[in-house]
Amino acid sequence: MQNFAIIVAFLLIGIALRHFPDFSDDTGNVLNLFIIYISLPALILLKIPELVFSKDLLVPALMPWVMLLLSCALVLVLSRLLQWNRSTTGCLLLLVPLGNTSFLGIPMVKAFFGDHAVPYALLYDQLGSFLALATYGSLILALYGAGEGRPTIKGVVKKVVSFPPFVALIIAFVFKTASYPPVATILFKMLAATLVPLAMIAVGFQFRLQLRKEALSQLSIGLSIKLIAAPLAALLLSDFLGLDGEVVQVSIFEAGMPPMVSAGALAILADLAPTLAAALVGIGIILSFVTLPLLYQLVTYGY
Repeated sequence: MQNFAIIVAFLLIGIALRHFPDFSDDTGNVLNLFIIYISLPALILLKIPELVFSKDLLVPALMPWVMLLLSCALVLVLSRLLQWNRSTTGCLLLLVPLGNTSFLGIPMVKAFFGDHAVPYALLYDQLGSFLALATYGSLILALYGAGEGRPTIKGVVKKVVSFPPFVALIIAFVFKTASYPPVATILFKMLAATLVPLAMIAVGFQFRLQLRKEALSQLSIGLSIKLIAAPLAALLLSDFLGLDGEVVQVSIFEAGMPPMVSAGALAILADLAPTLAAALVGIGIILSFVTLPLLYQLVTYGY
């Protein structure tokens, strides 16, 4: 739990920095860009070559897509039953299936499972959450967002192949059998080490607690699906299929991450229930510091 306490400390540092005038409102975005262009690619280049290929690696690659389909179907059913408006439905369709498996997920996996489990989290994030945001997310924004155009295959492909962590993932797989020069390994380690503190400080800096009473019902339903129903469904599905091992445990753990920060930002820009989107991200992060330790206990000791 020492690593978990350190993560909480980084989060609190980020929240505190927001109150210092020397740090502009763009500080969180600058930290996120550094993570996307430097820290995360370095971690991918360092960790992916450590993977030993096996059929077990299909679990973190496929699990997020299964969770996406289940979450999407559940939101659509509830939207019809509870008669949500298009803005609310679009917001929940975007944020509930897409988890914060990178900025929060990787530090959490490292804290609870250890550094050796990070490659599993990277696969879950890059082959699952990121691709889902680029494809499924673009579709939801086009169908429900204000002023959003129809997504094109060319536009989606361009978005994917130009994303620095995904480029690093392809490079890491292509040169998996090659050895890095010692100086490159040292450089990657130093840059990768910046990911956890910068990611959690950025999350803390960008944290906002906004909520209207009329959105409380949708917020409760959305977070219940994301933080409780989704990981439990992943656990039951894994049991049913006879899947086990640490790679499965990490995949179930990642399925319980709160809504993705990037998806929340896109929902706000597209005018998809902005207050609800901000609350889903902010309150989701707070609650995840309770639900994730419980989920870890469940998958490691009760699984």
